[in-house]
Amino acid sequence: MHRVFQGRKRERSHLLVICALLVWLGVAPGYAQVLPLDQKNTLTADWLVAVEGGDQLMPYVAGRNTGHTALHQWLSVAQGQPFSIGFTAPKDLCLYLNNQLIFKADFSAAYTLDITQFSKGIAPIEGKYLLTVWHPRQVPNINSFRNQVRDPERSQQASERLLPVRMRDYANQSAFILFLLVTGLLYGALRTSFPKDFSSLFGVNAYLRTNALDEGVLVKPVSSLPSLLFILAFSLTLALLITAIHTNVQQIQLFNQLFPVSEADITTKILFYTLLIFMVIVLKYLFLKIMGFIFGLEEVVQLQYREFIRSILFLGISLPLVVLLYLALNTAMPDTILLVSNLAVSIVLIVTIMRVFATVNKKASVLNLHLFSYLCATEVIPLAIMLKLIVFNF
Repeated sequence: MHRVFQGRKRERSHLLVICALLVWLGVAPGYAQVLPLDQKNTLTADWLVAVEGGDQLMPYVAGRNTGHTALHQWLSVAQGQPFSIGFTAPKDLCLYLNNQLIFKADFSAAYTLDITQFSKGIAPIEGKYLLTVWHPRQVPNINSFRNQVRDPERSQQASERLLPVRMRDYANQSAFILFLLVTGLLYGALRTSFPKDFSSLFGVNAYLRTNALDEGVLVKPVSSLPSLLFILAFSLTLALLITAIHTNVQQIQLFNQLFPVSEADITTKILFYTLLIFMVIVLKYLFLKIMGFIFGLEEVVQLQYREFIRSILFLGISLPLVVLLYLALNTAMPDTILLVSNLAVSIVLIVTIMRVFATVNKKASVLNLHLFSYLCATEVIPLAIMLKLIVFNF
């Protein structure tokens, strides 16, 4: 009888252990991700791989499809809410949305990405988007991809903003500080090495005098070393501010197609913008020479370009202060800092064009339809394009 009771005790204890184990499996975190009921944008476990020799996709089976370095998943993206996913990416891992690059990992780290941001400029395929995870040398670890659960309070605060701002992820503040120090050292070196040229460009009295266009670096605005260095310093400063405004060069679809720069590499963006701005300023002289020949206004080109260089360099000396403001207050007041940065860039460009019109008007009346058309073609239209690319692409 004693053995019978012991056997029943063992059976009961085994049953209790099994029940406890089943309950633990049902509530243990990590085995199933609970998402809010109102969140429709979700990442599933239904990954696909391409069939060899065809354009069809078949379900991915872990351990069987070992030769595939690209994994796909069809997503339904509701534009009214964010679609944040988190993942751990090795170096060179790329994400595509409908075959357009939206992310590249420059180093191994954990990342967070909002799919909704990138889907706005991409047309869906039958109402869905194809997310592709690709690595050039290995099978991507899709087990690390997960949905980022939204914070309801934070989402409500974001929806109540009058001027919503794009989330600025991966903003490498140390890169901004380093390049800002380089800019300060460059301006300091230019002031020490070329004091007369520096005072002729950045002196208020010299800026207000028309005859100052025939002094210093303005005599040879693109053919002397000091003038090129001054233009380079301005290009670096404006590049810092543009990168601070966007922090994501992929938001500009044209740049994304020509130069697929990843989100994490702030340094690459700053150098890219610096080179682009420098080339635009230098090549504008050639553009003006061609347009002046077409319109028969060659005598206006030198005066116009000198005023353009003088105004844009003089106004650009204030841009490092805006970058400092961005570094100090962007976390606390992102809306205000974005507005101030956009206004600073707009003021530099618009005031420069106004100064060009005023200076050219002293030589010949801009009310002349022929001259006015020339200035619109060489100043107003490029201004509108730059404002669209830099300020109004949100």
